[in-house]
Amino acid sequence: MESTLQLEIVTPDKVVVSQTVDYVGVPGIEGEFGVLPHHIALLSALAIGDLYFRVDGKTEHVFVSGGFAEVSDNKLSILAESAERGEDIDTARANAARERAEARLAAKTAETDMLRAHLALQRAVERLHIASLV
Repeated sequence: MESTLQLEIVTPDKVVVSQTVDYVGVPGIEGEFGVLPHHIALLSALAIGDLYFRVDGKTEHVFVSGGFAEVSDNKLSILAESAERGEDIDTARANAARERAEARLAAKTAETDMLRAHLALQRAVERLHIASLV
């Protein structure tokens, strides 16, 4: 029996990952879940977070934000609103986004969409965290 599964991570504009892996940790909206080869069929919405996968004992990290995960026929398909490999994250841009979000949250004006500001901060902080892992 094969001991790997196919991982596909795609966004509206690109394929981020397409490879055979040993294990995947996925940030689902109900919490993180793991996918091993021959996992049962599954569909889950994604949270903002660190999707990580293992290949031959090496762990790689991918930032994902929004979208869905589907497991079927020994394949995990991630359809994400946005996704970036850890090594591709622009930390200067992520730091600037974090600072903008923190400033919006601190200002607390009537025009500030607080939910949007919180989500922007969460995305920036998670990108910085993932970039620090690689």
